[in-house]
This record gives sequence, C-alpha cells and structure tokens, in this order.
Amino acid sequence: MPEALVTTFGIIVGLGMLALGGDILIRGSVSLAKALRLSPLLIGLTVVAFGTSAPELIASVRAAQLGSPGIAVGTIIGSNIANILLILGVAALITPLTADMKGFRRDATALSISALFFAFAVFAGFAGRLWGVVGLMALMVYIIVAYQTGRNYGAGGVIEAEADFAARNFRLNLATVMDISLVVAGILILGFGGDMLVRSSATAAHGLGLSDTFIGLTVVAIGTSAPELVVSILAAIKRETDVALGNIIGSNIFNVLAVLGITSLLVPVPIDRGLATFDIWVMLGATLLLVFTAATHHRITRNEGFLLLAAYAAYIGVKLYLTL
Repeated sequence: MPEALVTTFGIIVGLGMLALGGDILIRGSVSLAKALRLSPLLIGLTVVAFGTSAPELIASVRAAQLGSPGIAVGTIIGSNIANILLILGVAALITPLTADMKGFRRDATALSISALFFAFAVFAGFAGRLWGVVGLMALMVYIIVAYQTGRNYGAGGVIEAEADFAARNFRLNLATVMDISLVVAGILILGFGGDMLVRSSATAAHGLGLSDTFIGLTVVAIGTSAPELVVSILAAIKRETDVALGNIIGSNIFNVLAVLGITSLLVPVPIDRGLATFDIWVMLGATLLLVFTAATHHRITRNEGFLLLAAYAAYIGVKLYLTL
C-alpha cells in the first residue's frame, strides 16, 4: 500500500477515534456524575468541559511528546478559531443563537483573559512548566469562582444550562460499573486515536512540505473539535441556543488553560514564531467578535453565522496561500 494512502488512512481513522472516544467519554462521565449526585453546575464546570476538550488534550500532549510542538500549539489555536468561526457559524445557520446573560459577564471575562494569557506565550515563543502551573491555577480559580457565583447567586448561566442539556441528551442511565467502563474506554480510544492522528499528520506534513503547525491549525484542530460540533449542532436543533454558545466559551477557556497548561507542564513547548504574526491575531479577533456580539445585542443571527463561516473560509484560504 502506498505511503500516502497509509498516511491518509491513519489521519481518517485517528480523527474518527478521537470523535468516538470523546463522545463515549462525555456520555460515560455525565452518566457517572449524575449517578454520584453531583450538581449540574459542577458537572458543567468539570465533566462536560474536560470531556469536550479531551481530544485537544490528547493530541497536544502526544504531539509534544513526539517532538511535534507545532501540532500541539497549532491544534489549540486552530481549535479555538474553528470553535467560534466554524462551529458557531454552523449552529447559527440552523437557528439564531441567543446568549443567556446570566453569568455571561463572568465567563466572557474568563475567555478574554485566557486568550490574552495564551497570546503572551505565543509572543514569548515558549510555554514552559511555570506557564503550565499558572494556567492550571487560573483554571482552578475560574472553576471555584464560577461554582460559588452559580451556587450562591444563581449565575450558573451557560455552564449549568450545558450540564442540564448533557444530562438530558447524553446520559445513558447504565449501572455505575458500566459508566466507569465507558469512561475508561473513551480515554483509551482517545489515546490510540490521538497517537495515530499525530503520527500520521506529522508524516503527511513532511511528505507534502507543510509545517507541523499548519497541519495542527487545520486538520488536527478541526478533527479535535468534533465533540464541540456535535454538542452545538444538537443544541441548535433543539433550540437550546445558550448551550451552543456556552459550549464554545467553555471549550475555548479549557483549551488554553487546561490543554496547553497540562501539555507544557509535562513537556515544555517551543512555539513557532510565525503564529505571532497572523494566527494568534485571528484567534484574538474571533474571541473579541464573539464577546462583543453576544454582549451588545445578545444574539448571533443567521446572517452573522454566514459571515462567521465566510471568515473561517477566508482564514483557511489565506493559510493555504501563505503556505503553498
């Protein structure tokens, strides 16, 4: 079998395993959390958020371990861009997205700070263990603040709504031992899929004369965003639009603070200087656009969804033009 075919097969199977593993992990985790009588707010802050970011985490850590830091960092930036421009664009075309402003100011502030914190690492050209420690500490502060405000003042907002949505649509009502088995199975599938995807993507990049960073920003980023895509589309179809929006906000926060935090803590990550000239600015611009749009008229219309998709297509087009 030609090497190119083997590589393509590896990328497709790896992406499929990440999507399947992420779905199984979320379903098993939500079911287990409900069986343990955890509050919806706590489930949203931990189980659902970590579950949707698990593919990015596995792919980034494995890429860093295999000596492909471009894939590791590119996956995070590319996933955050795709979450806003691609996934929210698709969801808004299905139905206009309305922002639930309860708790939105807190979550939008956390999203903005995490994006700027990430930009600091990109401009510095390195995310070391200290950066990872600070990122994980910031994540813990966010979780504690969100939990306290949600519990005391009813400001759970999009986080609690997302947890309720997940409990209704992803819980399997199985025995606890089965829930645990699903969680373990999801983690194992994610591990094998992430390893296959990263190895095949690195081989493809080298064979086509592309950089690891480009592959991470595009192929791997889109593939690892599969759980967010599933949740947001399902939420849009069911007209629970605050869930679709909250899913993206939470995922982007966790992608930076948890995914890069854990990755850099395990394997210090050098960052391609080229990301500081274009891609990080696209991510910051997309983040600002999301926060501004939701905060001003509390709504993302179908026309705005189309513009988000057009912006993502333009971004990919520019990347191809600059790379090829």
